[in-house]
Amino acid sequence: MAHPAAVDAAPGASPGLLNGESVTTIGSTVTKRRSEDDVPLITASPALAGALQQVLVDLIELHLQGKHAHWNVVGRNFRDLHLQLDDIVDTAREAADTVAERIRALSAAVDGRSDMVAATTTLPAFPGGEQDTATVASLLDTRLRATAATLRQARDEVDAEDPPTVDLLHAIIDDLEKHAWMMRAENR
Repeated sequence: MAHPAAVDAAPGASPGLLNGESVTTIGSTVTKRRSEDDVPLITASPALAGALQQVLVDLIELHLQGKHAHWNVVGRNFRDLHLQLDDIVDTAREAADTVAERIRALSAAVDGRSDMVAATTTLPAFPGGEQDTATVASLLDTRLRATAATLRQARDEVDAEDPPTVDLLHAIIDDLEKHAWMMRAENR
């Protein structure tokens, strides 16, 4: 009977190598197991963590502004816009959670405290008080596009370092830009 390494070895590979990889022999058993020290810890660079932190605060701010608009919108087509704002709020909240959890998976800390959000968001301030439906649609369109722009910038900054993160950002950008299109359509 052939040695297990010889049976599974790639053509031209020397005994002791499985498909061109190194192996460990324990007695007569061949294994491709890594040692505890050979398992890498995925750690974000400061640039990656910073870009994702900016995305996080803008998503939190979008969530807050969307809820503020939801509570204060008045006028024609109120009910439909009121409900549509909840969809935007849900999208922003879920995206913020996804981004925060990705930051943690990359061994970096997140800061979603209200003072951090207020100090670092790039979104324009939202006016207080009641706003008519046409104004709210326009204001939300701008904020959705601003948040998507933050994600696009982050995507470009982290593309080479962490492709899985870029995939997450793409999905969020798609959702935000779809909501922005719907807000613009309210006023046409």
